[in-house]
Amino acid sequence: MYSSGRDSFRSRDSTSSTRSDARERIKDCLRKFIAFMFTQVGVGALVVCYAILGAAGFMHIEKDSPDEQLENVKQWRISCVEQLWDITNRYNVLNQTAWTYNSNNVLKVFQNNITNAIRQGYNGRTPEEIWSFPAALMYSLSVFTMIGYGNVVPKTAWGKVGTIAYACFGIPIYILYFCNMGKVLAQSFKWLYITAHECSRREDPLLEDGEIQPVKRKITVPSTACLWVISFYILSGTIMFGAWEKWNYLDSTYFCVISLCKIGFGDFVPGANIADSAEGSHVKLVINFIYVLLGMGLVAMCYNLMCEDVRVKVRELREELKNCLDDITLKITVCMNDTKYYHQRQTRNIK
Repeated sequence: MYSSGRDSFRSRDSTSSTRSDARERIKDCLRKFIAFMFTQVGVGALVVCYAILGAAGFMHIEKDSPDEQLENVKQWRISCVEQLWDITNRYNVLNQTAWTYNSNNVLKVFQNNITNAIRQGYNGRTPEEIWSFPAALMYSLSVFTMIGYGNVVPKTAWGKVGTIAYACFGIPIYILYFCNMGKVLAQSFKWLYITAHECSRREDPLLEDGEIQPVKRKITVPSTACLWVISFYILSGTIMFGAWEKWNYLDSTYFCVISLCKIGFGDFVPGANIADSAEGSHVKLVINFIYVLLGMGLVAMCYNLMCEDVRVKVRELREELKNCLDDITLKITVCMNDTKYYHQRQTRNIK
């Protein structure tokens, strides 16, 4: 009996140790997963996966929702044609003044109805065409990056509730991506700049202890280089979107700057033209998604580099001001000592 009890205790101990080992392994895996998600690769993958998840969710919610605007526009068009036909039959003997007056009134009503429908989001497309996967992906990006183009909006109650929840969770993820990608790109660009600078610069010799020593200075990326990078990126987007959308260069530049600044008025959006084919519109939306996401990373990179450059320049300016004040203080002290010595000498001569 004693041996059987001891065996049961051993089995319990082994079972508990196995469970604790399994828990520790699970905890260790969770720690590694969380640590990976906070790395640069993990944050980038998290943002892309979050956008894809949001696109799939919004497609499922909004794609099958009935669009009353399409039916209303169809009825308005039929009614307008019928009224014009009635006016033509009524004035069988051509009365140009009366026909023009009545037809103008009918067309004004139709025009006002279409204008109100466009203000409420009508663009001539069905919900299936509006909420394609690339369009939903672009909508997800515009939500958690806070651009908010406004050309695609949810119509259902569940879509609006989902947008609120999606933004609440997505904005912190985007801020994390913005900070991490800014650091990674800043370090990479700084390394390239320092490497190119070291290869091209001429070392300033300094004589020290009879030997020539190179002067070592802290190298920072100047703000002008950051401005050149952003300008080149905006220029590439200007040429690309201008060629695709047939925009002039001013409108294309305006769209790129507004998007990268996260203003997003929505008056210019790639792929929003009704005359475009579905495939062409989808390609433009996907490339716009990539362009905006990479552009946000470049903006974060330039922000970090320019902050570092400003800090270094402020520190150098502070040191120069301190040296200047020390020099002025020294000169004033020497001048006062010379004046004092001169007065003492004059006093001795008088005596």
